[in-house]
This record gives sequence, structure tokens and C-alpha cells, in this order.
Amino acid sequence: QVQLVESGGGLVQPGGSLRLSCAASGSILSFVHMGWYRQAPGKERELVARIFRNGITNVANSVKGRFTISRDNAKNTVYLQMDSLKFEDTAVYYCNARQVEYGDSWGQGTQVTVSS
Repeated sequence: QVQLVESGGGLVQPGGSLRLSCAASGSILSFVHMGWYRQAPGKERELVARIFRNGITNVANSVKGRFTISRDNAKNTVYLQMDSLKFEDTAVYYCNARQVEYGDSWGQGTQVTVSS
């Protein structure tokens, strides 16, 4: 399985921005898709955004227009640019990668807290 290392979480005020990064140990173009999930206290883990091998993206309705997923193939890194953050965006954000051979791999998670 691939190793995923996340960075970029933290504390931000409502309306602020953060950028999350997820660096993979292998070529991200070998993945079926790669992206971000989040889990808030007492809630199930949910998809935030993902990018497929061919570049197509899925973005959850709750963050559409505020969050943008992108990738740098040379750096084997996927980014989540989060703008106009809201209280309800507070969660642990997990990087995910899916491989045909090995299924899903997960990062350790990074905390994002939106608070005034």
C-alpha cells in the first residue's frame, strides 16, 4: 500500500482559508482516484473532494464553490484549497488514495478547526 502524509491543518477564523497537502509515496497517476474525506465529532466520515486519474473531480455539495482540489504530478501531491471556511467545516481531514491492487489507503488525519 501507499503511504500518505498530510499537512496544513490548523485553527482558522470563519471566512478564512487553509490549504491541505497530501504527499504520496508513489506515483499519484497510478491511483484510481485520490482525495479528501472528513469526520466531525459524532458524525460519519464523508467525502469532501477527489480527483480521478483522468483529472475529473468530485466535490461535495456542502463545499462546492469554496473548496478546490488539485494535484502536482511531479511532486506526487494532492492539495485541498479551502476558502470561506465555516464552523461546520471543523473536522479531522483524511487523505485517501485508491489503488486497483490494494484498495484504499488512508493518511493519519489532520485537524481543521474553524473558530472565532
